[in-house]
Amino acid sequence: MNILRPDSLSFPDHQAANRDGLLALGGDLSVPRLLLAYRSGIFPWTDEPLTWWSPDPRAIFEIDSFRPPKRLESKLRRKQFDLTLDRDFHSVILACAEPASGRESTWISGRFIEAYTELHRQGHAHSVEVWRNRRLVGGIYGVAINGLFAGESMFHRETDASKIALCHLMDHLRSRKFELFDTQVLSPLTARLGAIEIRRHDYLKRLAAALRNPTCF
Repeated sequence: MNILRPDSLSFPDHQAANRDGLLALGGDLSVPRLLLAYRSGIFPWTDEPLTWWSPDPRAIFEIDSFRPPKRLESKLRRKQFDLTLDRDFHSVILACAEPASGRESTWISGRFIEAYTELHRQGHAHSVEVWRNRRLVGGIYGVAINGLFAGESMFHRETDASKIALCHLMDHLRSRKFELFDTQVLSPLTARLGAIEIRRHDYLKRLAAALRNPTCF
């Protein structure tokens, strides 16, 4: 297994990943390393040990063809929620880290929270917030680099609030001419919402094109 050194930002070639997509261990979650990872099609997933991944196939949402599930359309039309961008990133990532948000455990450790909050401070990580009566009831966060958005996690405290956050995010990305929404590994939830799998080499080609797109969040 490839072990990353804290004093070197380089990553192994994608072909070095194992069958599950695990590419390397170690390193750190500094802003320069995280940005290099996302630009290279690599992402961190667990802490203790810190792991870096490049799965094949890769899961994505097609931004231009994304459509809300039909049962959500009436909720979106009724505008039952207030939707914001980057109003409270820290609360969103904290909520995503709570096991109560639909998971028995979480990979979002304190070190991940600190690292992605710093990414947000530097303008690279972003959030969508869903509010009802000034209470945060759902949200999603991820990393944006040029025409790439890498979705990291979402949460809900009311039914469908996370899905509404995703729909709002998709509308925003479409309006800003983003080209690639990376959702990393397909899950039953993201599959129901329309995510698909593509081969890693196709993902890397699309990533390269998205990184040439000078748009911003």
